[in-house]
Amino acid sequence: MSDNTTNNKPIVNFIRHQIDDDLNAKLYNGIQTRFPPEPNGYLHIGHAKSICLNFGLAKDYKGKCNLRFDDTNPAKEALEFVESIKNDVQWLGFDWEAEVRYSSSYFSKFYQYAIELINKDLAYVCFLNAEETREYRGTLKEAGKNSPHRETTKADNLALLAQMKEGKFSEGECVLRAKIDMASPFMCMRDPALYRIRFDKHHQTSNEWRIYPMYDFAHCISDAIEGVTHSLCTLEFQDNRRLYDWVLENLDDFNRPNRPHQYEFSRLNLEYTVMSKRKLQQLVEDNLVSGWDDPRLPTLSGLRRRGYTAASIRDFIDRIGISKVDSMTDMAILEAAVRDDLNAVAPRTMGVIDPIKVIIENYPETQVETLQAPIHPQNEAMGKREIFFSRVLYIDRADFEEIAPNKKFKRLAIGKEVRLRNAYVINATTFDTDFDGNVTTVYATYDPETLGKNPADGRKVKGVIHFVEASRAIEAEFRLYDRLFTLENPGKNEHFEQLLNPKSLVTTYGFVEPSMKNAKPEQAYQFEREGYFCRDNAAEAEGKYIVFNKTVGLRDTWSN
Repeated sequence: MSDNTTNNKPIVNFIRHQIDDDLNAKLYNGIQTRFPPEPNGYLHIGHAKSICLNFGLAKDYKGKCNLRFDDTNPAKEALEFVESIKNDVQWLGFDWEAEVRYSSSYFSKFYQYAIELINKDLAYVCFLNAEETREYRGTLKEAGKNSPHRETTKADNLALLAQMKEGKFSEGECVLRAKIDMASPFMCMRDPALYRIRFDKHHQTSNEWRIYPMYDFAHCISDAIEGVTHSLCTLEFQDNRRLYDWVLENLDDFNRPNRPHQYEFSRLNLEYTVMSKRKLQQLVEDNLVSGWDDPRLPTLSGLRRRGYTAASIRDFIDRIGISKVDSMTDMAILEAAVRDDLNAVAPRTMGVIDPIKVIIENYPETQVETLQAPIHPQNEAMGKREIFFSRVLYIDRADFEEIAPNKKFKRLAIGKEVRLRNAYVINATTFDTDFDGNVTTVYATYDPETLGKNPADGRKVKGVIHFVEASRAIEAEFRLYDRLFTLENPGKNEHFEQLLNPKSLVTTYGFVEPSMKNAKPEQAYQFEREGYFCRDNAAEAEGKYIVFNKTVGLRDTWSN
């Protein structure tokens, strides 16, 4: 799968132009990319854009792509996140070159490169506290001031760095900073931190280290060690490219024309959700969602649990393309991608989500008839399925009105006929209600001569509704999902959690065909006339119900 294609042909974008120019100029002998997540949360669909881009380019150019964990902050990282990321990348349809890589594998090398910078008088140990650091850093309009520790001798800085490594200082007491330019118009170049002290246990190196490199220091060196040619990241790292280049240009091992170069593309912003791991983690930790795999979240595990396929997500990434312009992506594009994919492959079945009972008064009381229905009406090769018909059925509450509201009404009403899908024509005669006036049971008659054919007397029956036969129906819980937030761009709001959509999850109870008892998790089904559903891949609700998550409706109703 390439990063974006049309009829299996790559769509040209600025990154491909750059790669073509570099290869034509023989700057590189081949292409090496990487997907470098920080293991501090689950991947979301924005990461899918980077995955498809990096692995897709490597495939198209017959190059290589590494999976590397930039694990430089043990305070926020966990093996749970490492394993979830590996699973998500493979589920999405990609595999990495050789073994999984970790920036932590290079900790000894990072330390030696820090020593090299000190020896070149390009780094120093600084003891300013957080408040003082902010004061000395300056603002966007005012230049910063040199730290009073900036002129510490090389020998003293080497000794201080060694003491940091040995755990002689407390967390936050000092950092190793690059010596660049406190008057730079780019804040990232005002003597940025390269190392800080952390006493947390690391998931890969345990308690071996007490100092950890900052992301901007480790990332570029990791790329260089691995022979990455094109380091692709999102636009918020555009200014940091200057620091990326500065580090590599000042290390003897990497100061060469064919070192890695960084290129930025626009991140994926999706309507009615948040794409920040920090904000997603807040939702999880505050129990505002059920976990990282909550089907309302844009995490890959959440989308997978909801029924989104890897193919549909890759197609979605193809549709939005790669550019340098940040924009908000319409949720309808993602839903159209999964709808198009599932329409072609999803077996058909029937489920009644909000049931009322129908009694066919002229049908034998003890008889249950076996009928045939297509598994997929446009794909005969998928075969037939058995459905059942008897005196007692369930239909959806929305498919009955006492009086048809207009001539275009194509559902069941008193004195109005409809066809039951893949079965007979029925005619409603009367109905029962509960104390609140809600319909509980509809009484009807059926025309036994209408199985698979129109009424013999030529009368026209325009409506078709779905049903489930009662005696063999399987009770089911349906989880109907909507937008997680009520605003298009909730992340702009400081208190975004207050914008959660109270109707983002609606649970109903109804019935499905008996064959659905054996439905496999993540297998998509089209519940005819209702939408696409999949059986929940997590532990099912306690009790007697099997659980189906609604992936998407049969058509886009949000924009209507």
